[in-house]
Amino acid sequence: MSDTQNSPETASGSSQSWYQGISGYQWLVLFVCSAGWMFDIFEGQVFVASMRDAMPQLLGGVSADHPLVAEWNNYSFASFLIGGAVGGVYFGWLSDRWGRSKTMIITILFYSAFTCVTALATQPWHMVVLRFLVAMGVGGEWAVASAMVSEVMPKRSRPVMSSIFHASSVGGTLLAAAVGYFILAAKPWGDTTWKLGFLIGVIPALLILVIRWKMREPDQWKKAQEVAAQDKSMATGKIADLFNARNLRATLVGVTLATIGLVTFWGCHIYGKNALLRHAQATALVAENIPANAAKDIKAVAFKKHAEAIKKAEMTSMTLNTVGGGLGLVLFGWFATRLGRRGAFVFYHLGAAVMVAVLFLWLIPKGASGTALAIALPIFGFLTLGMHAGYAVYFPELYPTRLRGTGTGFCFNMGRIGSAIYLLAVAKLGWSPEQTALYMVPIYILGIIVALMGPETRGQELPE
Repeated sequence: MSDTQNSPETASGSSQSWYQGISGYQWLVLFVCSAGWMFDIFEGQVFVASMRDAMPQLLGGVSADHPLVAEWNNYSFASFLIGGAVGGVYFGWLSDRWGRSKTMIITILFYSAFTCVTALATQPWHMVVLRFLVAMGVGGEWAVASAMVSEVMPKRSRPVMSSIFHASSVGGTLLAAAVGYFILAAKPWGDTTWKLGFLIGVIPALLILVIRWKMREPDQWKKAQEVAAQDKSMATGKIADLFNARNLRATLVGVTLATIGLVTFWGCHIYGKNALLRHAQATALVAENIPANAAKDIKAVAFKKHAEAIKKAEMTSMTLNTVGGGLGLVLFGWFATRLGRRGAFVFYHLGAAVMVAVLFLWLIPKGASGTALAIALPIFGFLTLGMHAGYAVYFPELYPTRLRGTGTGFCFNMGRIGSAIYLLAVAKLGWSPEQTALYMVPIYILGIIVALMGPETRGQELPE
């Protein structure tokens, strides 16, 4: 590829800015797909916000730091990841065969209904099963929506629009953090307040009305259906075609990048919320004149006395981490336009490896001040989450229209399988969150190598 082709202006396909000339319908598609993905993330993160409240109760009233709580929470995470893989592959395939907007309706209904039903859970295994079902809709919606955004937007706008789409996930995490801060911490329903957070999960179902009323199938998808009707070899949604000579490299790179991103998300990004949590716990011990090396049951008394302050510190950490992550997601498109898709992935993976070491090897264990932690958390979030927008930018560019939903869903969601295996291993090995996070550093380095092995798609039209 020549230097002219690689320039940012040419790579975007026009001298116009990314936002110029975008129609009202294109903005609507971005809004609906982003809202669906935002609520996707809320349905997942509301569990993260409430897991130290819900699982202890489901286990019969044990303390939040009881080993069984961490073990069952990891089972729930693993179940969520496997459900996302199943739903992402299935609904991605269905969107290639049946249509983007029609399939999106099913996925949103799926995750809304089963999140609401989670409020009825009474046993730990209920949570594990329901997390699987919620995740089927979550994984499916992302696969469908990312393909739709890519197909509706012009080439010059696609990287930024896809990054904005994926960055909407931040809104879901912030909603979950708000539920934790204002509702779970206040406990209006006592020990069963966690149920209220899951009941709120029915709200996204209202998006179905907008999709039915306004959304239509992309022209590229319609054209692919016409071609498939005339040529059986061009049938849509053939999973086997992801592994033919043309697509094998893309599929292997895509699945591996997603696996690395999802393993590191669950292995360290979500534990950014522990930074101010640990600081608040240490403060509570000082306030109660309890030494840091005291027995767990003694410390548990102090933590319970200061439970509201500790919960709010945890949610503040989650918010700072998420705000930084949102900026990292939005800016992936900017980096991808200037550095190329591969260059952007390298930048984020390298930065993440450094920040994970700084936070979990130095700041948290050395008892850094709340101010230092509050400054570090947005940077940590920016670098550990930002590359995820790359999956929405990059994966749809790897496959022709007839395989776009299938391939995009397969790459992103098969990554959940590796994450699930990892979390099940962590549950059995009993690693602490901080220990788990540090083991992510070499995995980020591996991400750099994998990114450099992928095809560069900057400045190219979507494959037909």
